[in-house]
Amino acid sequence: MSGTTTRVDFGRRRGGQLIIGKLIEHGRANYQFRAQEDLSYYVKLLTTRKERVLWGKDLERAMLASETQPKVGDLVGARRVGRRAVTITARSRDAEGRILAQNEHHAHRNTWVVEKVQFFAQRARLARQARDEQADVRESVRAHPELRSTFISFRAAEDYAARHYADQDERRRFIEGVRAAMSASIQKGEPLPSVRLRERAQGTTPARTPSPTRKPEEPTR
Repeated sequence: MSGTTTRVDFGRRRGGQLIIGKLIEHGRANYQFRAQEDLSYYVKLLTTRKERVLWGKDLERAMLASETQPKVGDLVGARRVGRRAVTITARSRDAEGRILAQNEHHAHRNTWVVEKVQFFAQRARLARQARDEQADVRESVRAHPELRSTFISFRAAEDYAARHYADQDERRRFIEGVRAAMSASIQKGEPLPSVRLRERAQGTTPARTPSPTRKPEEPTR
C-alpha cells in the first residue's frame, strides 16, 4: 500500500431493543416521579406484558423530532440508539426539598428514537435494500429516494477503498464494514448515516478502534 494508509471510524453504534407499546402519556416530570429528584422526561407505554415507563431527558427531543409525530393512543416503538457524555449535577435535599449540597460527576445520557411502529417496519425494509449487494442502484433509488445519500456513500467508500487498499481482501472487508454499519443505523431509526475517515501516518496499518473499558453506567435522566 503506497502513500498514507487509512482507517475508517464506524463509531460505537450501540443500540437497545425496540420497545413496542400503546402510548399512554408522556411529558416532563421529576425523575421516577420523586419530588426530590431533578426534572426529566418520561414516555409511558402499555406493552403486551406490562406498563413501562421510559425515562430520559432526550425523550423530549425524540418526541418533538419524530417523523411520524405519534399521539397518545398510537402504537409506537421506542429504541435507545446511542448515548453521549454529559456532566450531571447531583443534589441532596432535605424533607422540604431544600438543597443541602450538590456535586458534579460525569455520566452518559441515552439518545432515543420514538416513532409509530410503521416507521420501524419501513426502516427494516430500507436496511435490507441497502444490504443487498446485488440491488440495482437506480431502481432502488427510484423506489426509495431516501436511500440516495446512502448509495452515494457506498460509492464513495468503494472509490476510497480502491485508492487506499492494495489488498483485495482488505478492500472487501472495508466496504462490507461500511455497508453493515450504515444498514444497521438505518434499521435502528437513526438519520441516514455518513462515514468518517481518519488519515494515519505513512507506513502504519489500519487499526481497529479499541473498545473502552466497561464501567458500571451512571443513571441517565
